Amino acid sequence: MSNDIQYEYRTGIGTDIHRLVENRKLMLGGVEVPFDRGLLGHSDADVVLHAVMDAILGAAGLGDIGTLFPDTDENFRNADSKELTLIVREGIEDKKWQIVNVDVTIHTEEPKLGQYKGQIKRCVASLLAIDFMNVNIKAKTNEGLDAIGQGMAIGCTATALLKKRIKRTL
Repeated sequence: MSNDIQYEYRTGIGTDIHRLVENRKLMLGGVEVPFDRGLLGHSDADVVLHAVMDAILGAAGLGDIGTLFPDTDENFRNADSKELTLIVREGIEDKKWQIVNVDVTIHTEEPKLGQYKGQIKRCVASLLAIDFMNVNIKAKTNEGLDAIGQGMAIGCTATALLKKRIKRTL
């Protein structure tokens, strides 16, 4: 008989893409990135936080953000994705899940994000209440291919690892 703590682990994947348009702020991972265009969406269209939320919800088996925060609900028009991320985090914590880490790839031709990745990482870690070192942010171009490569959109892919303490059976 062992007294070891046992955990259940689950992974989730989230993706999002939004069109770039004029007269919108560009929000990525909760950080306003200076750019001549922003992302079009019902909320603030933060593709990073949307992909992260979907990854977390998927890992916990709790659906997706389209179900939780439908774009047909006026309560979510221009919603701050940071606030939605806090709701998701609290929801999974209520189900006894703990976020272990997230890995994020932002797909964009422009703007170049090198100088913003640290800020995005800090913001995501803070929102998820996890250590800075448990968040990874990457930015990739699409080498001129498709809507992202042609500068018409920005996309994001995220993975999340969750753990839950499980009861041992004898």
